[in-house]
Amino acid sequence: MMQFYRESKNIVLEHLQTSENGLTLEEVHARLNKNGYNEIKGKEKVPTWKLFLETFKDSMVIVLLIAAGVQIILGEIVESIIIFLVLIINSIISVVQTKKAESSLEALQNMSAPNAKVIRNGVRQTIAAKELVIGDIVLLEAGDQVPADGRILESESLRVNEGMLTGESEAVEKHVAAISEEVALGDRRNMVFSSSLVVYGRCSFVVTNTGEQTEIGKIASLIATAKEKQTPLQRKLDVFSKKLGIGILILCILIFIVEVGRIWLGDNTDDMTTAILHSLMFAVAVAVAAIPEALSSIVTIVLSVGTNKMAKQHAIIRKLPAVETLGSTSVICTDKTGTLTENKMTVTNYFTTSKGQKAEFPKVRQNWSSEEEMLFKIMVLCNDSYINNEGKEIGDPTEVALINYVENFEEIRNKNNREAELPFDSERKLMSTVYTINDSRMILTKGGPDVMFSRATHVLINGKIEPLTKEALQRFQKTNEEYSNEALRVLAYGFKQLPKEKSAIGPEDENDLVLVGLTAMIDPPREAVYGAIEQAKQAGIRTIMITGDHKTTAQAIGRNIGLMDKNDLALTGQELDALSDEELEQKLEAISVYARVSPENKIRIVRAWQKKNRITAMTGDGVNDAPALKQADIGIAMGSGTDVAKDASAMILTDDNFVSIVNAVSVGRTVFDNIKKAIGYLFAGNLGAIIAILFAVIVGWSNPFTALQLLFINLVNDSLPAIALGMEKSEPGVMKKKPRNIDEGIFAGGTMRAVLTRGILIGIAVITAHYIGLQHSEELGVGMAFSTLILARTLQTFAARSTTQTAIGAGLFSNKYVIGAVALGFVLYGITLLPFAREVFAIPAEFGFSEWLIALGLSFGALILMEILKIIARPK
Repeated sequence: MMQFYRESKNIVLEHLQTSENGLTLEEVHARLNKNGYNEIKGKEKVPTWKLFLETFKDSMVIVLLIAAGVQIILGEIVESIIIFLVLIINSIISVVQTKKAESSLEALQNMSAPNAKVIRNGVRQTIAAKELVIGDIVLLEAGDQVPADGRILESESLRVNEGMLTGESEAVEKHVAAISEEVALGDRRNMVFSSSLVVYGRCSFVVTNTGEQTEIGKIASLIATAKEKQTPLQRKLDVFSKKLGIGILILCILIFIVEVGRIWLGDNTDDMTTAILHSLMFAVAVAVAAIPEALSSIVTIVLSVGTNKMAKQHAIIRKLPAVETLGSTSVICTDKTGTLTENKMTVTNYFTTSKGQKAEFPKVRQNWSSEEEMLFKIMVLCNDSYINNEGKEIGDPTEVALINYVENFEEIRNKNNREAELPFDSERKLMSTVYTINDSRMILTKGGPDVMFSRATHVLINGKIEPLTKEALQRFQKTNEEYSNEALRVLAYGFKQLPKEKSAIGPEDENDLVLVGLTAMIDPPREAVYGAIEQAKQAGIRTIMITGDHKTTAQAIGRNIGLMDKNDLALTGQELDALSDEELEQKLEAISVYARVSPENKIRIVRAWQKKNRITAMTGDGVNDAPALKQADIGIAMGSGTDVAKDASAMILTDDNFVSIVNAVSVGRTVFDNIKKAIGYLFAGNLGAIIAILFAVIVGWSNPFTALQLLFINLVNDSLPAIALGMEKSEPGVMKKKPRNIDEGIFAGGTMRAVLTRGILIGIAVITAHYIGLQHSEELGVGMAFSTLILARTLQTFAARSTTQTAIGAGLFSNKYVIGAVALGFVLYGITLLPFAREVFAIPAEFGFSEWLIALGLSFGALILMEILKIIARPK
């Protein structure tokens, strides 16, 4: 395929079988039939009803549906309705999130220009942009959106903002000449690309690609093919849910078989059908008791709490699972401009022959040297930027930096009136203006140092114009080199006296200049970034810079902020393309900076880290970032970015600040810890109930609970206490731990030990209470077991607050939600002891204050043992 930017415009026209007079209507129709319209087609959407039904494929959901169905048959309508409502709400949330994700492609389709000015049959006309074909001649001027990719044929000072493709906000100077070497997209200065914006000048170009073959069309294809990954927690819960569902099903069948066997072999066969139905009901109740049906809702609520905390850290979560993913992140691929830096060009240094290099603006005007005074005047007067009445900075970022540096720029401008000008031109690399200063008519010029050095014949030294000696020039050149090595953008300044009668100036007047000085500027790193990079390192998170800027600049920033270590590598997009997948895998850990990258490069980098099982976050703001944002485990869009980037992301930074990402990671880790605490709490309580049931089945005791009791315990214990645990503050040293291994199970890190320990202790307490009650009657045994289980599970909330800290160590009253949940649990349990409720909950009349004290004592004893074992098992 022809690389159009490397060929002359005549060869391009010949290859595309067109001319500067445009195509004929017959040729247009033929090409439309062959290549289709100039538009980005969306992929076929999955119907909403199908998305809704797919949410019910989960194995735990299927078990709950079966259990709810059996309950309906047995007349337990209320409990079944509650289960159905929970499942339906979860499904609706899932469908809504999926539908939102589809909007990124739609936003991309809406970015294409609606109309285009073309030349066809030698006649200029306006057509719908979607009717453009390869070979069309298109005309552009300032304010136009580029409707297709193309090779420039004629250009007049054309400047195009390609930030949506390259990620760089500065407009690109365009030209016509062919480029001999192979270059990255951002350096193809003789091409224009669909959906970019013309900010200055005009041009004509020949269309080289349309629709999905354009650079933005390729991005759309990448978005469509990039797969949104499940979070580590989602993957682990899916695997665990299947195993748990199968295990519970087997357990319920066994319990039902044992119960039916007892009925069959027993003496009481007055109403065998009713007894068998009760056994079936009990087996179903065991399933409901064992499955934490509120788990998905609780996880959602805890994640929602995390989103509120993150919003205060300037991080808006679009997809709830992103909160948990952030806590697992081990690699952050971040943009440079605006994220690590302030996205504001700033003058950091200037140079004059008499004062040498200086950093700070000299506030006392009386101390200015004559070179400094002239330098500051040229910086302000050879400058088109300004600050409006609302304080908004208008103009080129480089020129804005100059007037911001010269503190009294308005005073200088008010005293001088511009008489003529030569705008900046990419070929001259100069800008000149004419002013009368101190009764002397002068041309003031600024531009690239090399060009200015070649045009200068004199230098201003101590207020006198002296010939530019070799030594003086070398001093300027050396300073320029020092600035450039620090990745600073350098401008040179000069002037020349003009005859008073000369009314206009041309490029020929920009010769024989008097050199005055240099300025050096950079988009400086955000002040807080240094600490954030170090904090990320302590947390075991690798920070990778991916930028559309030049390699030298990116390296300098990377070293400055501590992102690049001594032996780290920096690669350009072209150098990355030259590496095979095997070579990239070998070098990946050593590469800290990628410069001048393409959208394909970004996706490849993300996939390379994911291949190493590393949870990868990617930041971005342009359309070019969207595919990688979607491919990443968590895509992070800038608040100032495009709608396409935001729609493809899981999180949006309202302040575009890298520091906010690190803060959000801290919140994410806390949220994940709290989810594990809630999971541990739920399963420990369920395990205690299952142990008591199995023990009773094995030793031949009566069932310790009724079906309604188990359902009531779930209502009291499975929701509010677990949600309260989601409100826990961060554990000490949360950002000094390494990111967890994605192969690590949800019960790793002490959670399984805590579940088994607390579950067994609750089970023992319940079995003991059941035994004490059975000494009087089966009814009292059931009442004792029920009371002990609900009280022990409620008090377990305190132990579940941490796997390492005791409730006192964590601050007994530091989580008011836990106190509230425990108090409410006791109140709800108290309702079951009221006269009108006792019969409903199978609590006999002989269950009095002394029995309640025994149940409470056993529950408190289990809690105390949980805390003691926690201290014993605490890592030294």
